[in-house]
Amino acid sequence: MIKAVIFDFGQTLVDSAEGFRSAEKEVEKKIFKDLALTSWLKFLEIYRKIRKQFHEKSSFSRKAMWQEVYWYYCRQCDEKLLEKWQRQYWGKVNDSTKLFPETEDVLTKMATDYSIALITNTEGRQEKEKHRITLFPQLERFFAEVIVAGQSGVPTKPDLAPFLLCLKKMGVSADEAIYVGDDWRIDICGARDAGLQPIWLKHHLVKRTWPDVKETVPIITSLDQLLDLEAVIEN
Repeated sequence: MIKAVIFDFGQTLVDSAEGFRSAEKEVEKKIFKDLALTSWLKFLEIYRKIRKQFHEKSSFSRKAMWQEVYWYYCRQCDEKLLEKWQRQYWGKVNDSTKLFPETEDVLTKMATDYSIALITNTEGRQEKEKHRITLFPQLERFFAEVIVAGQSGVPTKPDLAPFLLCLKKMGVSADEAIYVGDDWRIDICGARDAGLQPIWLKHHLVKRTWPDVKETVPIITSLDQLLDLEAVIEN
């Protein structure tokens, strides 16, 4: 019997896709100009390769990633400048982050039948800096627990620790919980390895190239499909 539904945050309850695209394009141009390079396409190839490596390590510090780009070109970077760019980066993301249209209504309805929680990875900034979840105080009332993985000694997803910690705090077992997320490796594989039933959200409003995987998991394209949870799991 399902007692708990646990959500990811970014690209699951909120849409930040356009903000991330815009922020990435802006910082790519800044770094390219600062490095005084001549081949834009080669630079993008290197930049995106390094970004992928950081993502695969669940390392989300933009500053650290940009430092790696500079080191690739054997260049020292101005740390204060990178910190400024990082603040601007997250400011742009925050300004464009919005709830998916159905988010609040779905949480309101599901909260009558299930205990609701949130597990989100840190954004790679210092712990004193607030996560984007604080932009949406109207959601806080729904969550029995909020785990920001990557802070307070909790490893980032897909490590099992944040999932198991959340289950312990909620007082439910893994087979009594559903986890809803958008990232195949971080969310779906992480939740599955921790024993939870994952549901993969490929939201229809998000323009994105989804990974082609062979494993079969329940897939939804809108949060309101969760209101018929048994049908989603059975499919």
